[in-house]
Amino acid sequence: MTMHPVVERVTQRIIERSRGSRQAYLDRMDHQGARFPQRQRLSCGNLAHGFAACGSGDKQALRLMSSANIGIVTAYNDMLSAHQPYARYPDLIKDTAQGLGSVAQVAGATPAMCDGVTQGQPGMDLSLFSRDVIAMSTAIALSHSMFDGALLLGICDKIVPGLLIGALSFGYLPVILVPGGPMPSGLPNREKQAVRQRYAEGKASREELLEAEAASYHSPGTCTFYGTANSNQMLVEVMGLHVPGAAFVNPGTPLREALTQAATEQVIRLTRPAGGQGRLCDMVDERAIVNALVALLATGGSTNHTLHWVAVARAAGIVVDWDDFAELSHVTPLLARIYPNGSEDINAFQEAGGTAYLIRELLAGGLLHPDVNTVLGQGLADFTRIPAMDADGLVWLAGPVKSRNPDVLRPLTAPFAPQGGLQVLTGNLGRAVIKVSAVAPEHRRVTAPARVFDSQAALVAAFESGSLEQDCVAVVRFQGPQANGMPELHKLTPYLGVLQDRGFKVALVTDGRMSGASGKVPAAIHLYPEALAAGPLALIQDGDLLTLNADTGELSVALTAQQLATRTPAMFTGQGEHEGCGRELFAWMRRGVTVPEQGGSVFWPATD
Repeated sequence: MTMHPVVERVTQRIIERSRGSRQAYLDRMDHQGARFPQRQRLSCGNLAHGFAACGSGDKQALRLMSSANIGIVTAYNDMLSAHQPYARYPDLIKDTAQGLGSVAQVAGATPAMCDGVTQGQPGMDLSLFSRDVIAMSTAIALSHSMFDGALLLGICDKIVPGLLIGALSFGYLPVILVPGGPMPSGLPNREKQAVRQRYAEGKASREELLEAEAASYHSPGTCTFYGTANSNQMLVEVMGLHVPGAAFVNPGTPLREALTQAATEQVIRLTRPAGGQGRLCDMVDERAIVNALVALLATGGSTNHTLHWVAVARAAGIVVDWDDFAELSHVTPLLARIYPNGSEDINAFQEAGGTAYLIRELLAGGLLHPDVNTVLGQGLADFTRIPAMDADGLVWLAGPVKSRNPDVLRPLTAPFAPQGGLQVLTGNLGRAVIKVSAVAPEHRRVTAPARVFDSQAALVAAFESGSLEQDCVAVVRFQGPQANGMPELHKLTPYLGVLQDRGFKVALVTDGRMSGASGKVPAAIHLYPEALAAGPLALIQDGDLLTLNADTGELSVALTAQQLATRTPAMFTGQGEHEGCGRELFAWMRRGVTVPEQGGSVFWPATD
């Protein structure tokens, strides 16, 4: 199979850029994983503490260095619908491991916050930083040198990237991610969005809105729109870090249970090969990272991954930047339309052919590296199969060669768009990204006066007063990682959507984030330098003429450098937002965080 020349060129550029850091990471993994199993390093007292709570059979197995011990790192809580099904996973995993003469222990738990609950609330200021807290929690869980492999139980927004970042510090171990699956489809997302906009206009009551939201988010499982959570599953599957077909099987089904058992059996198998071919560090290489980015672009996935997968790559010694995303986007056709990029949800994507069909098409076009290391061995061909249950249990069948629903999933020969859903914006305001897969072509170019706000609440107040009834570029600043943790501003979507529907030219420019459900309003997000760090955004005033052009990649203000230099930067007045809801505990993270293009992380120093 011939690789697409642009995909090959970007991959080689990343390899060259990362050569020193990647080799240093691999050397560290070789050194740390030199002795197996890890519990050989433990004294008798250490080991006795490690198995004190086990049953007699597991204790005996752990005394024998030939038996594998699998560490379970779980993000279970029963407030977060996507993670509630994990309550019974540890027992299922333990029973499966014992059936193979091995042991599984819950190594530790990580926090798992729900951005759906915290949208527009003080807790959202902790959201981005929770990823690095999850990474540290994962490291603590695996730090006991008791484990020969790990299963990571997590799905949503910052949780999967955090689990991966933490596990990559133990990349000499085999690791498999174990998803829980999406909830069954509820109220169609378009209907929910319509109620949200009517509520923003004062045409729907709070009770009507709550009924719509409850009918959409209605049961255990991941939310069904294509936000960050489902984008996580897409990327992990295409990287070969799930057992094939695991991403989007509904919870509480026999197939879901069988896939969890299969993941347990496979991670135990990966502990046994001589030479460590099953190591996570060998699976997460430059080719796998590029495969993940291509899958993100081909499906119009979450903009949050312009931060998260940069950070995941960095944890493996791989340096990725937004130019890599943009160059890949230019040659990656858009093959999926899942809400908010279309009207159907992730269950419809699964029924149309799911990841198996998508991977088949991208492989056929030379857009994915086929020979990557996966949890099943070498090659992505295994991931073009679909799991099913027959009389004997779990089997994998040949995946579909045709989409079962061309309104949701299409072949390379008839894509929804010739390019992926992401564009990098640059200009005299700085550097930002925009998701265009859900933005109609006629809305991708906006030149209009600025309306400047220093908070979400200020924009909402302006809308409610009627003063936003105009063409405008809404600037919401002091929302960057240094200012307040870079919260998502998804709360603003209905208000801006109403203005757009009323015929106004409208766009958003912010140093904050939007949800993984970024929709029809053009939004230049993750802008840096952020306003608090003396970025040009702090100099913008009401009435300045701003241009956002997603077609050409321009983000600019119609002022010269000399004119900007005469202005006094706006002062940050949100210090009060640094207290309450635990935000005071994260001050050190706000001080030490890198810019968005470097992952918005506290783990690695900023680079030029």
